[in-house]
Order: sequence, then structure tokens, then C-alpha cells
Amino acid sequence: MNTFGNIFRLTTAGESHGPALTGIIDGMPAGVLVDIESIDRFMARRAPGRQPGITSQRKEADHVRILSGVFEGMTLGTPIGFTIDNTDCRPADYEHLRHTFRPSHADYTYTAKYGVRDHRGGGRASARETATRLVAGAFALAALHQLGISVWAFSSQIGNVKINRPLDELDISESIYETSMYCPDAETNRRMESLVRRTHEAGDTVGGIVTCVIQGLPAGIGEPVFGKFQSMLASAIMSINAVKGFDYGMGFDGVSRFGSEMNDPFAIDTNGRITTVTNHSGGIQGGITNGRAVVFRAAFKPIATLMREIRTIDDRGNTVVLPARGRHDVCALPRAVPVVHSMAAIATLDAVLMHRCSHI
Repeated sequence: MNTFGNIFRLTTAGESHGPALTGIIDGMPAGVLVDIESIDRFMARRAPGRQPGITSQRKEADHVRILSGVFEGMTLGTPIGFTIDNTDCRPADYEHLRHTFRPSHADYTYTAKYGVRDHRGGGRASARETATRLVAGAFALAALHQLGISVWAFSSQIGNVKINRPLDELDISESIYETSMYCPDAETNRRMESLVRRTHEAGDTVGGIVTCVIQGLPAGIGEPVFGKFQSMLASAIMSINAVKGFDYGMGFDGVSRFGSEMNDPFAIDTNGRITTVTNHSGGIQGGITNGRAVVFRAAFKPIATLMREIRTIDDRGNTVVLPARGRHDVCALPRAVPVVHSMAAIATLDAVLMHRCSHI
């Protein structure tokens, strides 16, 4: 299960402190213009070391080396092979974890499944693996752009600090990624950053919510019954490290509402097309897009590694104390937003290509 997708597929390989991460993108449409430098800029949004006191201080350039599938700046339709070198590995920093199970990490479960694990920074279970997803996300976004479809992701809540303005009042654009917390509301961004820095000083971590908006999708995208568009999105998003929840439209907030408050009445827009007056459904009805913006949220737990001593056990059942050391994020969101952005783009392009298969 190291491959995601149906037609547009990403296969990834590599561990956190191995020589490199690598991947193959299959099903990428031919004839899509790709700017390698723009991919590197996109990768920089997730790269560690971006902000002292907020993100991990591991230093990785995350430069992508494309091995195949692109010629003279255009996709060929053939498999795209790529690598991302790991240049700031410190495997010795993790020697004390060789026999120790960190609480709320994958150390024990990987051992239970395989009988062996790479203890260096979590190995395959490390969030380092998500760098490969940004490569596929960049290609997917390029293809979607040519179809007039855009994808945006941003921090909407960190801890108890959240945006309190309606979505249509926010500047959902590239300007999001110029802010420290990737939040489109300047005052909320400032409060989020302050909370994360205070949490760092306390040696603790904090979680949050990423909101994603997909615009420009026509009505009809989605494959019922088991290939509903929200199912494809949920599968993509729930595969990301530290994600604990997914909802779309009104989601869990809708359970406290009456049906009369939740319906989306149909109407005809100024161009004579069918639309809905409201968008409580989040752009999806019956598992198929209705032409309105698709809106979903992903909930991230607080990072499990704390900068304080933690009691746990080793693989012999002995009680041990984990020291407070290492290079770790305080909050997943400043680096998770680009991952949500990418996985949403990957799932969306896959759904669009599947939709094309349903028409002769």
C-alpha cells in the first residue's frame, strides 16, 4: 500500500534518514507545461528549518531531481521518476530509540507488523515521507490549472485560536503562503504564531485544523457508490501523518442543526446554469460534485514528541525515560498545509481523469 490513486497514481519509497526519498508518478497527462523551479518553490513550503521555534530545524533543501517523464519542460505521458536527497541526516541522534517505543508514535505498531523497524527518526513512518507527495501535488496542480481548477489549503485553527470570519470574506489566493502559519487572516495568523511560540517555550506541542477549498470543478465529478468524491478526498487526507479527522461541508458542525437549516436550494445563476443558493453540502451531493466550491477540513493532533522527559517502555518491557532532545515540529500545520494541498490536488486530478472514462 505504497501507491495512491486509480489513474493518476503516486508510488513512494524511502525512509527519514536513508539516502533519499523517491517516487514514481504514473498516469500524468501528456502536454502539461511544468516549471522545475516552481516545483522547488512549492517544495520549500513544506521543507524543515523554515522557521526557528516553530518548525523542525533539520536542514533539507528538498531539491527534486526529475529522472523521466518530462522533456523540454513538458510532460510526456510516461511515468515520472524522481528523487529527493536526504542531506541532513543524523542517525546517531536516534540510537537511544533502537529498542524504545515512543508514546503515540508508530514504533510499536511497525514492530508488531513487521518484526523489525527503522528507528532513525521513525523511518518510513516519519512525516519526512510526505515530501514526495508535494512533487506529485505540484504536477497535479499544473494539470488542474490547465483545466481551470484551483486548490487552496490554509490553517483555519491552531489550538483554541481560529478564524472567525466567513470563507467568502477571506483572501483565498497565493498570498496565503506568504504568512508564517499559512493563514489568510492576518490577525489570526499573528495569534496562531504567538501560541505556537509559547508552546515551544513550554516544551509542548499543539494541534489544529487545515481547511481546503477546491474551485472550478464542474458538476458530475465523483464515482458512486464506493468512489464518492469525498471518499477519495478522505482516503488521501487520512493517509497524512497526524491527521485524526476529516469532514466536508458543514461536517460535524451540522449535527446540531435542523434539516431546514442545512438544505441547499437550487437556483439559476446569471449565466443560466444550475447552482445552489447555499453551500452547506461543501460542493458534493450524493458523492458527486455539484459545481460549487468543494470545502473540507482535516484535523491534526498535537505532535507526539515533546521537549520534556517521557516515561515509556522498551521492547523487553522495561520502563525507560525518554530524554527531551531532538529536532521536531511544535505544530504540524505550518508544514502540513502544503501536504493537504498536494493530496487534495492528487485526488482531484484522479477523480477528473476517472470522470473522463465514464464518457465515450
